[in-house]
Amino acid sequence: MQLANSDLLKLQNYIDGEWRDGASTIEVRDPANGELLARVADGSAADAEAAVAAASAAFPAWKRKTAGERAAVLKRWHQLIMDNADDLARILTLEQGKPLAEAKGEIIYGASFIEWFAEECRRAYGQTIPTHNPAMRLNTIRQPVGVVTCITPWNFPNAMITRKAAPALAAGCTVVIKPPVETPLSALALCQLAEQAGLPKGTINMVVGSDAPGIGRVLTEDARVAKFTFTGSTAVGKLLMAQCASGVKKMSMELGGNAPFIVFDDADLDTAVSACVATKMRNAGQTCVSTNRIYVHEAVHDQFVEKLRAAVAELKIGHGCDEGVAVGPLIHRRAAERVNDLVQDAIASGAKVELGGDFLSHGENYFAPTLITGVTDEMRIAREEIFGPLAPVQKFTDEDDVIRRANATPYGLAAYVMSENIRRANRVVEALDYGMVACNTGVFSTAVAPFGGCKESGIGREGGVEGMAEFYETKYCCFGA
Repeated sequence: MQLANSDLLKLQNYIDGEWRDGASTIEVRDPANGELLARVADGSAADAEAAVAAASAAFPAWKRKTAGERAAVLKRWHQLIMDNADDLARILTLEQGKPLAEAKGEIIYGASFIEWFAEECRRAYGQTIPTHNPAMRLNTIRQPVGVVTCITPWNFPNAMITRKAAPALAAGCTVVIKPPVETPLSALALCQLAEQAGLPKGTINMVVGSDAPGIGRVLTEDARVAKFTFTGSTAVGKLLMAQCASGVKKMSMELGGNAPFIVFDDADLDTAVSACVATKMRNAGQTCVSTNRIYVHEAVHDQFVEKLRAAVAELKIGHGCDEGVAVGPLIHRRAAERVNDLVQDAIASGAKVELGGDFLSHGENYFAPTLITGVTDEMRIAREEIFGPLAPVQKFTDEDDVIRRANATPYGLAAYVMSENIRRANRVVEALDYGMVACNTGVFSTAVAPFGGCKESGIGREGGVEGMAEFYETKYCCFGA
């Protein structure tokens, strides 16, 4: 792997300020062509226990640091990431598959959380409360929760770490992170830069490991852990929540989605198509907020479909490091086969493939960007999270009906509305049962705003002032005269 900064390529776990081998190794392969990139130490549940112990030991000294002292270290970490953005993007593309431009965007996006929370920790204000008794003085203070453990996903292997670790560290917590075995190199590179930035040993720890159940139990059940945060599927999230319940841990969960994309007859169709491609085809559709169900008013359905077909057909497919590529491979063959299963189920139920609909010859993990019409609410493609470059379109006629259909899912992460009628846009945005709703845009994530869902899409928020609050306890202090 050609990198300007070869120090970024770390192959060991990072525990208590040391790089440690595992009993065995995990192969990391390029999903675009199957080439072996590296062999990374395979950590164990015992390694996770050592990491939690290190974080617990480091917590008292780290929480005593002033907000300004913590902020200074985090700002150095942010700057080092920005200085090495090109190398970090290349690592990300090679192990995850997304196009290099998208990878570079993720690096900058991920770094923005570190910068934001480095500044936000200076504003951990308490309150002076008007007393109920003249002989007493009442106030609140905000204190870090303690040791925070994180499990992060492969689809955003850089930003999902910084979005969790940055506010935790800024608040005065220490962290243990289990990144995915598919994309550990991005995570370990972040730890290398955190070490260079001056984070004290034990404040940030990284355990890559194939024993997901064993490591997960340590991160959710160890008595020294105060808070657990997870991004991943709803099914796994439910299991981890149950494990956290034994110790009444604080939790943040960003889980699955089934995002509706509603195009009204008064929408600007060019804007709607551009937004749809942005949210549907980014990272080959492998995002939790990716459009899953496209509802188009019958009056503009055919026109929208034609414009969308033309836009998707222009997308260049290939290895993420090649110039101009917009869609890369899926993370592995199982993911591509699942997308194909959804397509075949839809066809068998009467849907029509307008574009794509099959595997590609580029490599075993590639599936063609696909457009399907004639989709109904009963099809698997409308009920399940797709996680692939597959755009299923349905017709609607009535505002109230499309809102009902959009809300008829156990998920509630993200939704999209396309309308030039401000009154309608306001009505629909407020009526949708989702944690985040974007209107006339397909890109909305930012460090300065809260990210998260409702219903079975999770609990808690990441980003914004709400994301900082997740890592504090509010202590009420009452002083007698």
